[in-house]
Amino acid sequence: MAQLTEQDVVNKQFKEPASVAEGYDQDDVDFFLDEVAETIAKLTAEKAELEEKLARAQARVTELENAQGLAQPQAAAAAPSDATATAALAPISANDEASQATSVLAMAKQLHDKFVADGKAENERLIAEGEAEKVRIVTEAEDIHNRTLTKLEEERSLIERKIAELRDFERDYRTRLKSYLESLLHNVDSNQQ
Repeated sequence: MAQLTEQDVVNKQFKEPASVAEGYDQDDVDFFLDEVAETIAKLTAEKAELEEKLARAQARVTELENAQGLAQPQAAAAAPSDATATAALAPISANDEASQATSVLAMAKQLHDKFVADGKAENERLIAEGEAEKVRIVTEAEDIHNRTLTKLEEERSLIERKIAELRDFERDYRTRLKSYLESLLHNVDSNQQ
């Protein structure tokens, strides 16, 4: 897996969800977060390696400075000659190389620290955006849930009223039917007499 760059993280686009309730594809987001974590781990390992190299270079510089400090009094005691002058310049050029190496390592460490800090900041920003999106989706889902529940309660109330009306109608109809049948029976009885 290639190491992510700052632009990779900034320009990352997730597939649009089919609906707001579904959200982004969890596997896609998890895969991207794994890539971010892997890049941060690589950068952290590189930083540790560079710090170790820097410590070794600084120890070498100290060693060369100590060796140069011991060699200069001896060179001053001897009579100056071309060979002595050349020998005196050799440690200085080695010292310059060590100094350059140290400055390059320091610059690399600063650059690495900047990339790590930028990566962490971007990671925190992405997590904050994810949390905000999660809150928005949950709030929207709760709102839809509450509206649906209210609508269902209203429909239930309407159905219960209709059931009560039908029961009243049935009771009234039975009463009228019973009265009608009784009047018919009474007419039949009165006709037979």
